[in-house]
Parts: sequence; C-alpha cells; structure tokens
Amino acid sequence: MSARKFKAASEASLEEAQPQIWWSNAVFFTSVHVAAAAGMYYLPPWAAQKKTLLLWFLTWQMSDFGITIGYHRLYSHKAFRAAIGVRVVLAILGSAAFQGSIKRFTDDPVHDPYAATRGLLYSHMGWIFYKPNYTRMGLIEKDDLENDPVVRYQHKYYGLSSNHLEQCLLTFTTMAIPVPLALYFGFICPVLVGSLWNDRMGAFVWGGLVARLFIWHCTFLVNSLVLSVYFFVHVVDKWCSLAHWDGLQPYSDEDTSRGNLVLALLTGGEGNHNFHSFPHDFRSGPSLVDWDPSKWIILILQQLGLVMSLRRARKEDLVEALHHMKRKESSDAIEPEDNSWDGETWNILQVVEFAKAKTGRCIVLIDGFAVDVTSYLGEHPGGSKILREHSVRLASDMDVWRKADWAFMGGLNNHSRAARRQMQEFRVAKLVD
Repeated sequence: MSARKFKAASEASLEEAQPQIWWSNAVFFTSVHVAAAAGMYYLPPWAAQKKTLLLWFLTWQMSDFGITIGYHRLYSHKAFRAAIGVRVVLAILGSAAFQGSIKRFTDDPVHDPYAATRGLLYSHMGWIFYKPNYTRMGLIEKDDLENDPVVRYQHKYYGLSSNHLEQCLLTFTTMAIPVPLALYFGFICPVLVGSLWNDRMGAFVWGGLVARLFIWHCTFLVNSLVLSVYFFVHVVDKWCSLAHWDGLQPYSDEDTSRGNLVLALLTGGEGNHNFHSFPHDFRSGPSLVDWDPSKWIILILQQLGLVMSLRRARKEDLVEALHHMKRKESSDAIEPEDNSWDGETWNILQVVEFAKAKTGRCIVLIDGFAVDVTSYLGEHPGGSKILREHSVRLASDMDVWRKADWAFMGGLNNHSRAARRQMQEFRVAKLVD
C-alpha cells in the first residue's frame, strides 16, 4: 500500500458517524436549568443567607479548579505530576463540576465536539445534546490514565450507569443505594454543608443548582467566546484597529483561540486561551500579570512538595511566536516556514542502519526527513508509546513508517507552528531515493 493510499484509508476510517441525540444528558442539563431558575425565583440572592452565597461562590470556584488544574493541565496535557492526595482532591472537585469523568478526549476542529468552527450556540452548549463520537480514541496512548487508580475509580463511579441502576433496584429495600461521585459531591455535599447553619434548601439551590450553572457556562465560554470575540473584532475593525490588538492572538492564529481577561477572571485563568499554542505548559500565560490562579495554586503545591515536574514552554519559542505574530500583523502576509536543510542526505537503508546502531533509538520519518525523537520521548504530550509505534525500528513496512508523516501533519493531531519548529531541530538527515 502506498503512503497516499494509506493516508486515504486512515482518514476514511476516522469519518464521523452521524451524531445521535443524548437524551439522558439533554433531560438532565435542561432540568438543572429549570430547577435553578425556579430556585432563584423563590430564593433570590438578596433573600439568601450570606453563608449560603459564600458556599455558592466557593463551590463554583473549587469545582472550576478541578477542571482547570486537574482535567485540563494535569491529565489532558501532562503539564506536571502530582501526588496521589492532590489527584484525589482534583478528581473530587472535577466530579462536582458535572463535566464527565477524567477520561475524555478532544483534538481538532472536526473531531472536537465543541469546536468554535461549528457556530456560537453549538460551541457553547449545543454539543451537550449529542452523544460524543471520539473516532480517534483508539489511536492515542491512554496507559497513564488506565494505570492511575484515581482515574479508574473516578471513571467507574462517576455517574449512574445501567449497572448502578440495577444495583439500586436490587438493594432499594436495604437502603444500600450506591451514590455516584458527581451526584454526591455536586448536590449532596452542599446540602450537608448548608445544614451547619440550617439552610439545606438554600444550599441546594445556590451551592448545588446555581453553582452548577456557573461552572458549566463559564467553562463553556472558553469554547464559544472565541467566536463572539472574532465577530465583534471584525465588525469593529471597520471603524478602528481592534482586530490588531496584541492581547487577542499574541502567540498564534492557527486556531480560533483568543485571550480574554474577563473570561480569565471567570475560569481560573483559562481565558488566556491563545497561550494554548504551548499546550504542555502548566501556565495559561507566562507573565506574572496574567490572571491565572490555577498557575499560582500549582506553584504553591510545588513549594509544598505535592506536585513536581512542572513543564514550561521554552523561552526562545515564546519569543519567536510573539515576533512571528507581530511581523504577520504588520505586513498582513503569511510568512513561509523555513524548511531549508544543508545537512546529510540518506537513503532508507542508511536510516535503518542509524536507527539500529544504538539500543532504544527512536527514528520517525516526517516531511521527507529522518527525525531522531529519542531525547523527546519523555516530553511528548501524546506519550512515548505512540512515537515508538511509528518509528523505523518497530516496523519492516515502509508504508507503515510513513504513517508518522500522516499523523504529524494532521491525521492524528494538528501540531502547532512551535511543535513543527521543534521537530525540525531533531532532524538528522534528509531522505533521498
């Protein structure tokens, strides 16, 4: 099979199935909104106790940190490592946010269920009403999640599955009913806390229902606000130069992500979303003035010895990205990437010989070059296994080797300009026939 045919077959195997309505999710999501609206009508904020309103704020913020620090930076991007106690707390807070278990996956605008390219309403919350179809899940490395007992336990007991329902029916008479983690930490715990000042109903309305709405919609704004900002910027651009404001897309314009201070205030720092061009960085902005309490909490936990191996984008990559965007804005032209090469040229037999010369060496074929990623195995966000599987050493079929080129160029993941520049640094030879 030729490389072109292999790529076509791989892409065909990843076609999205027609999305199906997720009725249970839709009913629950709608019911919480209706119940919260009714609760706020009968118990408006000026009638609620101050302790109850404080509970609402703390529940909202703490659950938000479960998503930003735990789900996003720790598990999705492996930006740092954490002690088991920290992972347990983050899993609890993430469960209370009612945004699914830790085992979730997103990639490009086609397969990302809440990509901004699908429209404002769909990007914000329309995707919730459809069952996810993660066609690329089988292609990524999940060993770190599968081997983490915290992730396994949280995923198993996060929601009320059919097995849970059956167990509930069998054990109802004994009152030994299993309570899912999300339900317990999201709704029952606020009521228990509110009982300390005899305001169970207020705690349920504000600490349970209303807090869930704030957690959901503030998080969803990270996905959808980029569209509204994009529209606003380009309309206002007819009268002013707001479209060239450096704070909007200072690092990259390869996707729809933008920075927004208001959103950063609402989401624990996630509003600095354009910095996502460097997804492995534990920060959502490198500057001390970037509003990012998630970053500050991680740094405090590091000082306490509870998190370690914090990853940061290289300073030269940050500087280059900023200069690239400034040059692009000033000239309003696309600057071609430098793909020049004045090093060695090898045929495929020389590449195989080089790969086998040293035990553990990992060579992949990307963009017509032999790329030595051995030193990068431990840093690769997708894990080392996926690089090994695409390497020259593990396969005898050249068409399989060329799958690395397909994967890197968007077949498996859309790599950023910074990632492409770093890949070029690992090149050891240009391929010739």
